[in-house]
Amino acid sequence: MKSVKPALGFPALGVAVLMTALGVSPAPAQVPLTPAQQQDPNDPDGTLVEELVVTARLPRPAWWRVSDGDTTVYVLGAPSVMPKSFGWDRSVLERRLKDANEVILPFNSVKIGVLRAPTTLLRAAQIKGGPVENDLPEPLRSRFVRAREAAGQPAKRYGYKNELAAAITLVGDYRSKVRLTASDPAKTIGWIAQSMKLKIHKKSYDIGPLLGAAVKTSKSAQRACLQEALDEVEAGPASVRRAAEAWAQGDVRGALNVERGYDRCMVAAPGAVKIDAKMKADQAAAIEQALQKPGHAVAVVQLRPLLSQGGVLDRLRAKGYEIGTPGDEAD
Repeated sequence: MKSVKPALGFPALGVAVLMTALGVSPAPAQVPLTPAQQQDPNDPDGTLVEELVVTARLPRPAWWRVSDGDTTVYVLGAPSVMPKSFGWDRSVLERRLKDANEVILPFNSVKIGVLRAPTTLLRAAQIKGGPVENDLPEPLRSRFVRAREAAGQPAKRYGYKNELAAAITLVGDYRSKVRLTASDPAKTIGWIAQSMKLKIHKKSYDIGPLLGAAVKTSKSAQRACLQEALDEVEAGPASVRRAAEAWAQGDVRGALNVERGYDRCMVAAPGAVKIDAKMKADQAAAIEQALQKPGHAVAVVQLRPLLSQGGVLDRLRAKGYEIGTPGDEAD
């Protein structure tokens, strides 16, 4: 089906996992199970599985492994946002891409299907309005003005009645201004895989439900996300750069040490948790499907969904697949 560009720049939600049964008999898990902790239902990536948060043995990006006997899927944990044109050691990646059965990229692209376009445009019209700052109380208004000026944008850029829409647009503008990206390293890996003529598995999602959720989000939740967006802009890009540097050195805990209030509040929109779960389920199914063909494959999963309770590795090991951590890496 053809698609049209979305009216608003809504980011895709994070990538984790909900496994689908394919009738295999995997080997026992290498990483021991631990009792589950209480998880916040409104923050599906909030609780990490500590024994999976392992520093790499060598100073380069950390890899995990999922195996079922005759197949291994090498999983690269990726930052959710990082500086553009950030350099990192790709030697292990390039070696593992060689002769790989396929490359699974994060399932977090969005589109608007043509059948949904009229409804989506109506929802966007409900969101559109005068500059959002005109309706903000002080000191929130002043903070917003400073933030959008730091992003290099005029007031009319944020002509929304909906504060969540304004927050999403502001963060996108700010990240672009300070040269941060949510596309890499997956985009770069996709280019490399394409140049090697490898099979690439990726997927896009209809953004219509996200627009509908934004319209229905409560005023208090909209305001919370706007405040979190302002916090991110005011904090500046330094913490993201430090986290990216930690990631490049295999320091997993350091790579996870990024303020995630804005990302966390995004799941407060009605229906957002279900949409997030759908993305996780689909990538999980792709990883498990890759285990059906002897040889090896490469997958890219954002770090927190990879390592969280109920995340990719947690669910795979619960099904009995063998899990290897960066601490086991010898090369």
